[in-house]
Order: sequence, then C-alpha cells, then structure tokens
Amino acid sequence: MFPARVAREMPHRYRLEAAKCKKCGAVFFPHRLICRECGHREFDTINVSAIGKLISYTVIHTPASQFKDESPFALGICEFLEGVKITAQVVDIAAADIKTGMDLQIEFRRVQTDGHAGVIGYGYKFVPLI
Repeated sequence: MFPARVAREMPHRYRLEAAKCKKCGAVFFPHRLICRECGHREFDTINVSAIGKLISYTVIHTPASQFKDESPFALGICEFLEGVKITAQVVDIAAADIKTGMDLQIEFRRVQTDGHAGVIGYGYKFVPLI
C-alpha cells in the first residue's frame, strides 16, 4: 500500500470506522466514495465491533521475506456483526487449535519493521477471545 494512502486511511482504519450507505444500508470497510450496491454517494459513519467470527483461515509455511521469522503463521478472515469481513494474522494461539466459527477480537499490533531506519508498521491482528 502506498504511504499517502495509508496516511489518508489511517484515522478511520484505526478507529474501525465503516461507511453505511444512507440509501440501501450496505456497509463498507474501508470507506467508499460510491456504494457498489446502489451507486449512492451519501454514507453514515458506524463503528465496527471489535469481536467477530472466524469464517476461514490458512496457515502460511513459506512467507514473504519480511515475515520469515514468524513462519509458520495463520491468516484468517473474520466476519463482524455489521457484515464487514477483515483479513488479518491470527496470533496467541497454536495453529492446531484454530477452528472456524471461533470468536476472535481485533487488536492493533506491530506488523513489520521497514528498512534500515526501522520504521514500525502497525495493523490488525486477531486474538482469541478469552
């Protein structure tokens, strides 16, 4: 993702703000300018709940070079109450214990460190609900 886009989308991504179409009620995360369901251009801002259900996952054994120290790791798709689906790494649980349908909570954590300057990138990770 390009740095300008990250900076532009950061506030609503970090607050888990979604856009709900005022005409048809479709929910989009991240925000959209035009509703893909009805073409409407007016949205209400809603907050996505922090707890969702795991609908699918996979275990990555051969990751990209920047994630080689974390291998193997699980990536999951969680569906939230508002209908939003988010993909993120599933952490704090052994891969063998991950089950579709389990409740997960979204947290912000370090995702990667970039370059020699060590710029830290933060993002979503899913944690089992305790």
